[in-house]
Amino acid sequence: MITVKSNYLGELRTEATHLRSSEKIITDAPVDNNGKGEAFSPTDLVAASLCSCMMTIIGIRAQKHGITLEGLKADVTKIMADNPRRIAKIIVEFHLLSTNATPTQRSMLKEAAITCPVALSLNPAIDQEVLFHF
Repeated sequence: MITVKSNYLGELRTEATHLRSSEKIITDAPVDNNGKGEAFSPTDLVAASLCSCMMTIIGIRAQKHGITLEGLKADVTKIMADNPRRIAKIIVEFHLLSTNATPTQRSMLKEAAITCPVALSLNPAIDQEVLFHF
């Protein structure tokens, strides 16, 4: 079954529609690669997907163990490389200042993040740096 339908809108812009929900995502080429930078670039979405997947898996583990995640936030930094142009590194920095997680549970949450499906699916040449601030 098809998951996403995509259309090229011209001027280095695309629109992807998630068929089950009808939600849409617009991408635009970044300014440093001939685009306008008016929306997420495809590589921005890769970085955002990594973070979202990590948060989702953390959330699943937290629910299972009664851990509060109120105020969980993350900052994502994507670093590009040239020749060939590619993602060289993604830094995901989590901030969870209000939680009832024990030190053992915090380790479990960290493990959940770094073993999420997106993290395990990315090319191993992409350096993934994951930081936690509890």
